[in-house]
Amino acid sequence: MAMIMTKNNVVNPLIIGLSGASGVIYGVKLLEITHKMPDVQTALVVSDAARRTLKYETDYDIPYLEGLCDDIYPVKDIGAKIASGSYTTRGMIIAPCSVKTMSEIACGITGTLLSRAADVCLKERRTLVLGVREMPFHTGHLQNMTTLSQMGAVIAPPLPAFYHKHQTIDDMVHQICLRWLSLFGIHGADKKVWLDD
Repeated sequence: MAMIMTKNNVVNPLIIGLSGASGVIYGVKLLEITHKMPDVQTALVVSDAARRTLKYETDYDIPYLEGLCDDIYPVKDIGAKIASGSYTTRGMIIAPCSVKTMSEIACGITGTLLSRAADVCLKERRTLVLGVREMPFHTGHLQNMTTLSQMGAVIAPPLPAFYHKHQTIDDMVHQICLRWLSLFGIHGADKKVWLDD
């Protein structure tokens, strides 16, 4: 895979955002996978609610996540470089993506770095993937998804494929993360694909 480079030979980072929805393990797993890829740099934004969810749902902490990314930005830092369209990135994935965060992005509300960085990806026509975590969806949620899709975002809820015959929940989470990363042209060596026998 060809690396995406800037003029200074710095790899453009993939922005990984964690919102407060259940399923924070998806964001952790994305960081673990990309950390092992020398040609993938990551910039991390963790919402305040995601920090709480991290404590509720896992045994991980913020220092662990910091060790897996190249840069981490405070969610209130609207002046961070990833908030500017002049700073080139691969794009952004928010996983998990709460319906609150999704709704803010759909309406152009950029009150935090999480929603601002996503808005920048849309306006700069960069890939924005939203791993929306909620069910069931009401009409307002679905309308926001349609709006975002029309704006260029990829709505990609973490729905598992069962033909891989996963043995553990970790296997399932891992496969979903690999599928998301493939939307950025990032492919893991252990990626399983559908093969028609």
